[in-house]
Amino acid sequence: MRCPYCGGSETQVKDSRPSEDGAAIRRRRVCPDCAGRFTTFERVQLREVVVLKRSGKRVPFDRDKLQRSIDVALRKRAVDPERIERLVSGITRQLESAGEPEVTSEAIGELVMAGLKGLDDVAYVRFASVYKNFREAKDFEALLGTLGDGLLAVGAEADPSPDPEEPGPEAPPRRRAVRS
Repeated sequence: MRCPYCGGSETQVKDSRPSEDGAAIRRRRVCPDCAGRFTTFERVQLREVVVLKRSGKRVPFDRDKLQRSIDVALRKRAVDPERIERLVSGITRQLESAGEPEVTSEAIGELVMAGLKGLDDVAYVRFASVYKNFREAKDFEALLGTLGDGLLAVGAEADPSPDPEEPGPEAPPRRRAVRS
């Protein structure tokens, strides 16, 4: 393994331990040339998967790209990193064990959307808005309708034309700015 700092080819493994529920091995390495320390992960790869993009281009499946796109959707969301790793590993394993040498980018997107829907609704909407290339608010409305009655009920409570006979909620008293 080459050192990412100096490019030295003789790095040493200092520590190895199972990671990700035993699905990978985490190795701490050190470079004897520059004393740089870094971590590598070793995972089982069942087969090479090629992704067929919408443009017709074929590229090798990149687990890190999948991880980054899910991380972007989950940015600033309180989701346990282990659950995220299980989602990425599960999607990767599904693609590798499907037996198909090629998989479409749409199929990967659908797997991610299904996983995010069960993980975090906000991340699901974020990912879907980019993946499905939303252009109008109606696109969001249609997607939110698929999340369940809980979100539709919240939207139904906001009646744009309140009954003038019923008293509305009292507004809090306004404070005046004090000038000095």
